Amino acid sequence: MHPFHDELKTRLVRYCAIDSQSDMDRPGSPSTACQHDMLDLMVTELSGMGAQDVTKTPYGTVIATIPGTAPGPTIGFLAHVDTAPQFNATGVKPRVIEGYNGGVITYPDDPDLVLDPVAFPYLAGKVGDDIVTASGLTLLGADDKAGVAIVMTAARHLLENPQIKRPTIRVAFTPDEEIGRGVDPKLPADLGVDFAYTFDGGDLGEVTYETFSADFAVVTVTGVSIHPGWAKGKLVNAIHLASKIIDTLPQVTMTPETTDGIEGFIHAVDMRGNADQMELRFILRDFEREGLEAKGALLRQVCDTIAATEPRAEITCTITPQYRNMRYWLEDDMTPVTLAREALADLNIPEISAPVRGGTDGSRLTEMGVPCPNLFTGMQNVHGPLEWVSVQDMTKATDLCVRIAERAAHPG
Repeated sequence: MHPFHDELKTRLVRYCAIDSQSDMDRPGSPSTACQHDMLDLMVTELSGMGAQDVTKTPYGTVIATIPGTAPGPTIGFLAHVDTAPQFNATGVKPRVIEGYNGGVITYPDDPDLVLDPVAFPYLAGKVGDDIVTASGLTLLGADDKAGVAIVMTAARHLLENPQIKRPTIRVAFTPDEEIGRGVDPKLPADLGVDFAYTFDGGDLGEVTYETFSADFAVVTVTGVSIHPGWAKGKLVNAIHLASKIIDTLPQVTMTPETTDGIEGFIHAVDMRGNADQMELRFILRDFEREGLEAKGALLRQVCDTIAATEPRAEITCTITPQYRNMRYWLEDDMTPVTLAREALADLNIPEISAPVRGGTDGSRLTEMGVPCPNLFTGMQNVHGPLEWVSVQDMTKATDLCVRIAERAAHPG
């Protein structure tokens, strides 16, 4: 048994059972009070293992230092404590399927739900592994509590083994990554590193240095409200106009379900309101700035077109930047990517490097001047009830974390 195995399994189960779902509709950092339960636990555990400078910042990020034992660049290892708002994350009951036999995995709290290796080939390759899932009614939260467990286990190992040559390491745990608010403008200075890594990736061997660029759009449709009994020629139904906007946008192209590879999309994620006023929310994604701008322009054009059909209505479209493709900055300095690749080679783990159809805190950090590629944890099927992770994949990610620290040390 790998020396990290039991610790990772215990940490993951403990962390996943804690509700820490973020909420885009709430202000503040963290956006939800429950995230403090995870953040405060990080403070307690880091202090207990002997980390230095353990701090929870006013914006809700926990930062600590693992003292260096050799010269070298100061490196950051990060993970986020919040879980995705797309699916129920309250009352998570993690369970460990030890020595997975390769068959269909069923769920005690939802007998109709199945995790089938035929549908998910990555699972088929994990026969014999210990698989962690939820019980069927919630997501698991391996995104990114697997990353939290990996960084914490590596931190404990390094602190207890000062003979391991490594430079100064800074670990950080952020809130609200899932709603695009994980990186406070003060974080780069507070973190104080030359470069960093987020442990927030999927398949074994994944090193991500190219991500989506992302914007968030809110369309507000304000109609004219009046009693329906006297509405002829007067009522302007915001629901009808909002529906026309959705119907006019591309349906058979440029949506998540019709794109893959390096194709971007416009994704309607929420629609709420009434006949008087409707609010539509979209996420816009593309790997290139120009493609992202074009998608924003298309959304605005559709809104303008529908507005022109009903001058009594008011339709606004507000687009807010979220993050940009980290490749734009990392391609000028691949030092952290090269270091991760060398560490993977030392561990005989084949590298996977491909554009990832998502983004991380590392996307924002890289844009803000802290080069920060993303590394694998093993998490799969995130943001839903079929989420799972292999503990064996997590052990290899922890090995990678430690090996990066060792490789970064300069002789002396």
